Amino acid sequence: MTKSQPLLSLLLFIFISGTISQSIIQLSRDHDVYCNGWRFSVETNDVGYWDHVPSRCVSYVQDYMTGDGYRSDSEVAASYALGFAKTVEIAGDGKDAWVFDVDETLLSNLPYYAVHGFGSEPFDELSFDEWVDLAEAPALQASLNLYKELKQLGFTVFMLTGRSEHQRNATAKNLQLEGYSDWERLILRESSDQGKPATFYKSQRRLELVNEGYRIHGNSGDQWSDLFGFAVSERSFKLPNPLYYIP
Repeated sequence: MTKSQPLLSLLLFIFISGTISQSIIQLSRDHDVYCNGWRFSVETNDVGYWDHVPSRCVSYVQDYMTGDGYRSDSEVAASYALGFAKTVEIAGDGKDAWVFDVDETLLSNLPYYAVHGFGSEPFDELSFDEWVDLAEAPALQASLNLYKELKQLGFTVFMLTGRSEHQRNATAKNLQLEGYSDWERLILRESSDQGKPATFYKSQRRLELVNEGYRIHGNSGDQWSDLFGFAVSERSFKLPNPLYYIP
C-alpha cells in the first residue's frame, strides 16, 4: 500500500458519508414539504373526503400535533374568534349565541390518537367510545381561554357535538373537569340522528336554535361539517385537525 492510499480512502469515505447525509437531509426536507402541503390542502378542504393520514406523513402529523405548530395555530384561530366576538353588540336578552363543537375543539383526543397511529389507522368506534367513557380528554387551552372570554362578554354558549346521547354523562363530566362550565345546552345525536351526515345533523340543530330566537354570531369547530350547511353563524372559525375528516 502506498502512502497515498490511506489518504485516498479517507477522502472517499468523507465524500460518500457526505453524499449519504445530504441525501437523507434532502429526503427529509422533501418529506416535510409534501406533508406540509398535504396538511394545508386538508385544512382548506381542497382534498375533500379522506379517511386516513398518509403513511409517509404520520411522523409529520405527530410532530405537528405534539409540538408548537398545533398549539400556535389553535391560538391564532381563537384570537381571530375573540377579535370578532368583541365587535358584537350584546343585546342582553340572552339570545346572542356562540356554538362550539366538542372533539378537537373544546377537548383534545390526542392521547387516544397517540396510541392509534395519529390518524393513520382505520377508525375504531368501539375503542373510541371506551376512551370517551373515561372522561379524560384534556382541554384545548386556546379554546378554554376563548370560552371563558365569550362568557364574560355575555354570549350564550351551546355545545353541538357528533357524540351520541348515551355519552352525555361522560362528556359533561369531562368538560366540567377540564374547566368548562355554565353552558346553555349540550346537544348530542339522538337515536333519530344516527346515520345523518354531520353537516345536515348540525345544520338542523342550529336551525332549531334560530327558531328559538337565538342569534348565532360565532361557530367554532375543527371540521368543515361543523360549519357548513344552513342556519350558519355570522362568522365561522375553523380549528386545525389533520387527524381525521368527518363529512
